[in-house]
Amino acid sequence: MSFLGVESSLTGRRWVGPPIEVERAAEAVAQHSGLPAAVAQVLARRQVPPLEAEGFLSPSLRELLPDPQALKDMEKAATRLLSGLKKRERIAIFADYDVDGGSSAALLLIWLRQMGHGATLYVPDRIDEGYGPNEEAMAQLAADHDLIICVDCGTLSHGPIAAAKGADVLVLDHHLGAETLPDALAVVNPNRQDETGDLAHLCAAGVVFLLLVELGRQLRGAGTSGPDLMGLLDLVALATVADVAPLIGVNRAFVRQGLRVMARRERPGLAALADVARMDTAPTAYHLGFLLGPRVNAGGRIGAADLGARLLATEDPHEAAALAERLDLLNTERREIEASVRAAALDQAETRGLDSALVWAAGPRWHPGVVGIVASRLKDASGRPSIVIGLEDGIGKGSGRSISGVDLGQPIQRLAAEGLLLKGGGHKMAAGLTVAEDKLEAAMARLTELLEKQGAHLAGAADLKLDGLLMPAAATVELTEMVEQAGPFGASAPAPRYVFADMAIRFAKRVGESHLKLSFGDAGGATMEAICFGAFDGPLGPALENHGGKHFHLAGRLDINNWRGRKSVQLRLEDAAPS
Repeated sequence: MSFLGVESSLTGRRWVGPPIEVERAAEAVAQHSGLPAAVAQVLARRQVPPLEAEGFLSPSLRELLPDPQALKDMEKAATRLLSGLKKRERIAIFADYDVDGGSSAALLLIWLRQMGHGATLYVPDRIDEGYGPNEEAMAQLAADHDLIICVDCGTLSHGPIAAAKGADVLVLDHHLGAETLPDALAVVNPNRQDETGDLAHLCAAGVVFLLLVELGRQLRGAGTSGPDLMGLLDLVALATVADVAPLIGVNRAFVRQGLRVMARRERPGLAALADVARMDTAPTAYHLGFLLGPRVNAGGRIGAADLGARLLATEDPHEAAALAERLDLLNTERREIEASVRAAALDQAETRGLDSALVWAAGPRWHPGVVGIVASRLKDASGRPSIVIGLEDGIGKGSGRSISGVDLGQPIQRLAAEGLLLKGGGHKMAAGLTVAEDKLEAAMARLTELLEKQGAHLAGAADLKLDGLLMPAAATVELTEMVEQAGPFGASAPAPRYVFADMAIRFAKRVGESHLKLSFGDAGGATMEAICFGAFDGPLGPALENHGGKHFHLAGRLDINNWRGRKSVQLRLEDAAPS
């Protein structure tokens, strides 16, 4: 049964309220804890038992941090790195070009610097070299270094790691492993096939942080001490959110504590990035995912691949400001390229149909740096796993994004093993692939078949999940801050979405190119502000701007707006329906 009877909203979605089991669980949480119903609802949706509600609202890193040695090869990797430090060996860090890779590299560079040891940073070019280690680069690094540490990559790089003759290789990764591992000295990866899977939600930066914890333990055992690690959690938080890692378990504590560290603005790179992104409030998970993350990624997408890692690792405010400015310009350029590819991909995908188990599109010379973002847009539009591929010289390079409950990485890896892909890998929510153009249709058909077996075609593409009703007078700063305590929100833990029913539009104005600013109120006279980003990219903007006095049900998420020291609640509007 639809929520408030909305079968088709202004954006064409059916509204769905919380299941009866969640409603009952929320009542139990509220009765036991005394928390407001809106907060209890969030905890119930996250399956938090009533007795654990208060502890969940204050996640402790000390309590949630796993034993690093629970991961295979962790002790061996730490021992080898400390041996390299003691011998003053030459160390190279080979990092992926995205936020997770850049953050992971920065964590190691900063830690080594604080230990009085430098390292060479190597980030492959996305277009010329592609994802992960390649034989030429690894051979060159091995010729000049004693130890190579691959971060956020390397688990499937059998040939390139074998090419690193004369150097030891450590792999710190989280991408799905194959049945056999490369011939590295250590492969630390919670998604190795011989791991339990208990820490499968970690991103690469989370794995690197656990290595630093193990290094600290071994240093203390030798009668000395290492750098303070708590100050590095801003980088772990950034990577965790930007890499769409599930915000469960220790990841919640990483992000919660990391946001507190970031708010101190002690890291020159992140402070400079926040300034160019015009962030004027304390950082939230939203800022990491939508303002900072895309700018760090911009270098790897369409600029120099190492810009993000260099920005995050630098101690020089002047260098940080220059790098942040360059990344901001690249991000603007990236958005323009993305818009062009997105329009073409969406048109193609709609023609093919958005109700299949896989939504995909491929086009000539689509920039490899934006196909992942466009795949994410297709996924959002369809509610299905999506893949976007750029074709050039008979080869397609693509990227995919999945939906909750559907593993994309494993089927991609299977296609590579079956010979339908030249290369492929990733994790549950995101994957990359390389495919011969003449095998494209067969590969996508086979992938669709594998995703159908997971039920991807049964997802409610047009359903908007809602957590309940609120009135403007009840949406206070205090309530919103309590709801935020149930976060951070992101992958596998979406922010709660509330409905304000039968509202009158008091004011509506277009801002920027496509956004809508409005205020609304109820019959009792209480009013509230709202912002709808991208409203004029679809039907929401025109309908609400030209409301003609009609009343609407308004659905969205609560934000705290901090203007000149005064806090107020704002609705981040996502959908609406005539009441």
